[in-house]
Amino acid sequence: MPLDLTASSIDITRQICDIESVSGNEKELADQIVAALSGLDHLEIIRDGDTVVARTSLGRERRAVIAGHIDTVPLNDNLPTRFETENGIEYLWGRGTVDMKSGTAVQLKLAAELTDPAIDVTWMWYDHEEVSNDLNGLGRLARNRPDLFVGDFAILGEPSNGVVEGGCNGNLRVEVRTYGLRAHSARGWIGENAIHKATAILDKLAAYQAREVEVDGLVYREGLNAVGISGGVAGNIIPDECMVHINYRFAPSRSSEEAIAHMHELFVDYDITVVDRADGARPGLDAPLAQEFLAAVGGTAKPKYGWTDVARFSALGIPAVNYGPGDPLKAHADDERVAVEQITAVEAGLRAWLTGASRG
Repeated sequence: MPLDLTASSIDITRQICDIESVSGNEKELADQIVAALSGLDHLEIIRDGDTVVARTSLGRERRAVIAGHIDTVPLNDNLPTRFETENGIEYLWGRGTVDMKSGTAVQLKLAAELTDPAIDVTWMWYDHEEVSNDLNGLGRLARNRPDLFVGDFAILGEPSNGVVEGGCNGNLRVEVRTYGLRAHSARGWIGENAIHKATAILDKLAAYQAREVEVDGLVYREGLNAVGISGGVAGNIIPDECMVHINYRFAPSRSSEEAIAHMHELFVDYDITVVDRADGARPGLDAPLAQEFLAAVGGTAKPKYGWTDVARFSALGIPAVNYGPGDPLKAHADDERVAVEQITAVEAGLRAWLTGASRG
């Protein structure tokens, strides 16, 4: 069945969720999006791989970029979608309903329907968000078509329970190693056990007091945790090397370089290897369009603790926030499901802002 953008945003969510698009398999959904939007006179359609861009060119003084990814993590018997009710709340259940096809569905509906928005809009629906950074469709698009990223404000439809979440924490992963001396385990005193030496690293992590940092009015909570440990050669050999894999989520007031320096301060006597790093994004709520947007959708802005692609916009000088239906705690879960009332609420908030209802 072809994608029907005249349906409700709830039904569009179900349609695009039932088109399986695990990372690397986005082509069919991208094809459907292009087909559904083609022929709409108010939109210019641009495609880069399996990333689809639709933009208005109405000569407005200001432009917003509104983006969402179309891929999901792998399935686990959670398609096709279905409706279910719990404690009087109706949910749409299935892979992608939270992360983040409900947000994408809202965007697709509004892109098709709003022929005369109060501001110009560049809509972006991109591939490969759920996998390694070098494959990310939004990053690829920024490299191939930086001109498309011109804007005064950006919104990413990541699940936020239908409230505005400003900016995001940065993300750093490092490997901290200890070294010892191999020996036969029957004569362990001859060697030095590298795994035992890792105890000091784990004790430091367990005792670490994560900071709460206020950035432009929002309080970001940091986190420092061991997320993996490896070492050992065989069951009868004292290990000569052990690696503790550490994940540091740091407030956007700190750069990734400063986060790395902090790791060297904490683990001054150890060998540290940086595996991955990504700067965070400041809240972006002081921009005029952001203030109007917040007024239109209502509520109080919150910080985003996880890393999201708002950081890509922030790095380009575009203030950006997260705003989408769905509980982030249900993202990637086997029982992933979104409250349908959140889908319609997010649609109403974006519609009010884009049509200028909030500004009279």
